Amino acid sequence: MSGFVWEMGNRKPLSGVHVYWAGHQTGTVTDAAGFYTLSVPTKDSLTVIFSFVGYETITRTLLPTTPKQTLNIYLTPGQTLTEVSVKSQLARPKDSDNAQLSRIEVPIAQLHKIPALLGEKDVLKVIQLLPGVQKGSEGNAGVYVRGGGPDQNLIMVDEAVVYNPSHLLGFFSVFNGDALKGVELTKGGFPARYGGRLSSVIEMGMKEGDKNSLHGTGSVGLIASRLTLEGPLQKGKASFLVSARQCYLGLLTQALSPGPESGLPTRSGFYDYNAKISFDMGPRDRVYLSGYTGADQFTSQRVYNDRTLESGLGWGNSTGTLRWSHRFSNRVSGHTALVFSQYKMRVSNEETATIANQAGAVFRLEYLSGIRDFTLKHDLDVYAGATHQLRFGFQATSHRFTPSAVVSAKLETGTPSMRADQAIEVIESGAYAEDFWQPTDRWRINAGLRLSYFWHKDAQYVRPEPRLSVAYKLPADWTVKGAYAMMNQYVHMLSSSGAGLPTDLWVPTTDRVKPQQSEQLAIGVVKDFNADIALTVEGYHKTMTNNISYKEGASFLLTNTTATGAPARWEDNVTAGKGWSYGGEVMLQKKTGRLSGWVGYTLSWTQWQFANLNGGRKFFPRYDRRHDFSVVGVYELRQRWTLSGTWVYGTGQALTVPLSRYAVSANNPDHSNPSASPFIDTRNVKDYGEKNSFRAEAFHRMDLSLQYHTRKKSRESIWELSVYNAYNRRNPFYYSLEGKVEIDNKPSKSVLYRYSLFPVVPTVSYTFKF
Repeated sequence: MSGFVWEMGNRKPLSGVHVYWAGHQTGTVTDAAGFYTLSVPTKDSLTVIFSFVGYETITRTLLPTTPKQTLNIYLTPGQTLTEVSVKSQLARPKDSDNAQLSRIEVPIAQLHKIPALLGEKDVLKVIQLLPGVQKGSEGNAGVYVRGGGPDQNLIMVDEAVVYNPSHLLGFFSVFNGDALKGVELTKGGFPARYGGRLSSVIEMGMKEGDKNSLHGTGSVGLIASRLTLEGPLQKGKASFLVSARQCYLGLLTQALSPGPESGLPTRSGFYDYNAKISFDMGPRDRVYLSGYTGADQFTSQRVYNDRTLESGLGWGNSTGTLRWSHRFSNRVSGHTALVFSQYKMRVSNEETATIANQAGAVFRLEYLSGIRDFTLKHDLDVYAGATHQLRFGFQATSHRFTPSAVVSAKLETGTPSMRADQAIEVIESGAYAEDFWQPTDRWRINAGLRLSYFWHKDAQYVRPEPRLSVAYKLPADWTVKGAYAMMNQYVHMLSSSGAGLPTDLWVPTTDRVKPQQSEQLAIGVVKDFNADIALTVEGYHKTMTNNISYKEGASFLLTNTTATGAPARWEDNVTAGKGWSYGGEVMLQKKTGRLSGWVGYTLSWTQWQFANLNGGRKFFPRYDRRHDFSVVGVYELRQRWTLSGTWVYGTGQALTVPLSRYAVSANNPDHSNPSASPFIDTRNVKDYGEKNSFRAEAFHRMDLSLQYHTRKKSRESIWELSVYNAYNRRNPFYYSLEGKVEIDNKPSKSVLYRYSLFPVVPTVSYTFKF
């Protein structure tokens, strides 16, 4: 039997719906188009169950009238507390029935209920609350998965890679939750179809518009507002979705700025736009076109004497995806996609002066960097029977890197000078084969092989990547799972801070920089207590080789020549090393009901070793945290009231801070004047110990939110009061060693000061839907 599963009312395809027959957990799931194929035994009658979290479960009784049957299903979103719904929850698919290890789905419905900084719902902040994911600094949306850096996460929206997923220097992500239909995090046991990164895959899909009627949702917050519209282009056949978000932080900074002499930002903020058009071309073909664009811009101006200094920092992402899904038969379907992705970064400084009442540019400096991708993908899904589901595919990406370019101009010449590395063109590709095999009711096996290939004009690499996930189902809904994955990464991010800032530099593998590689082994147990409560315990060990980092004192800015007089290359600033990460994770999750949420705990160790860093000795990277604990809860108080809260705790970050501070005097260079003082220049010098040998104080915080819902016919309004950092914990943001003068003319001493970022932050926001 085969067919499609759609959402009731708007005919949106539902992917990931579990389809199986009563009394057996062996079944299948719908694909991206909502299509399924299932082989069932011939009986007088057979009950087939269609189950999906967040939708009412549907059962159908079939008669063996024909060997091939077509059954299309509409699922109704939401659940009521009636007896039928309670019974249907008992038939939901269980986590213990899935062979996949280390994969977590983030419910979009919960995303909109969890409290957020300044009212901006952020999917990456929610992912930070999951076990195995380390948080960056206070307020930062950076994601660090099982010891990996921010560049080791493959972040995709409708199959397009997003290289810098941050707004406002990392305080928010670029993803508008109103435009997303689903988010899935894979942190181990990677299926063979994924490649190109070492640590995780964060896969997001944009919603499809309603094919029957016009709908919209919007929100007004303290620093940004957003609006989403969706509706039919051709009723029942084609739909559209557009979403926009605009930050007006710049208006606030301009209003609060005391003047240009302050040096505060005069223009700041971000925007992002999402759009998607979907076409239902018939029972066998579907096409969609989606795109995203967004950017941040910060500009500050400072006036002193007759000069004006203007500084700017800007970055942005753009993506586009054209995808065609075709069903060749009830057992074979194909998906082809053309994908575009681009990231650009710009830093600028311009100084102007008034000379003879005429203003003119004295000096201008610009730093530019970026990456642009064109990708062709094809995937083939083959339903080979009740025990085998096969997947094949390939992917080819043309990367164009612009590692660095510096443009400067002086008033006297008026001619800009440019120091730039030439654009680097490389090709990254891969082919895979994957088999999901269910030999018995107790065994689930997902085995695959990916072959990756990378071409650079001076080097070529071919790397096999075996993958294996195995699950064995025990009595009482216990399941033991294990997974092994080898991953290769051919693009790298050079970071001087490890915080995933816009000034980080994306570079390719070359003849001098080898591909990063990891091997990860994970094992775990899963227990389903009832229909919606599951416990997962996992342990993992991961090794990483050819990690790259800046050498001591190096940065993304290049000089014109090396010490030998040769032209400088970005590889001159790089050193390679290796790393280890291992630990355990526990997650207890309740998915549905009046009270939902999860409790997560991570115990982990991460170490790096580079020949040219820390004297060749091992050290803990910045995002190594020994303990990480999170509690997330959403409680439906009444029909109109929703209370939610989060509490997080984490061991302090590993940092490099000065151990001491002292004064150094330079000798007098004027040897012609013996009577002159031998010391004419005195400056303070800070002495540092081993790399990241200092541990910051522990990080912990509680956020609370209260929502009030009103509904009138097809309109809904939501007022939300949220409190970020409810008990005003002054978490460390950075440390600084500074001099402090004692009273009574005592000598000054050096003091390590801790600076915090956010105190308690209350926020009111308003959301409307129609």
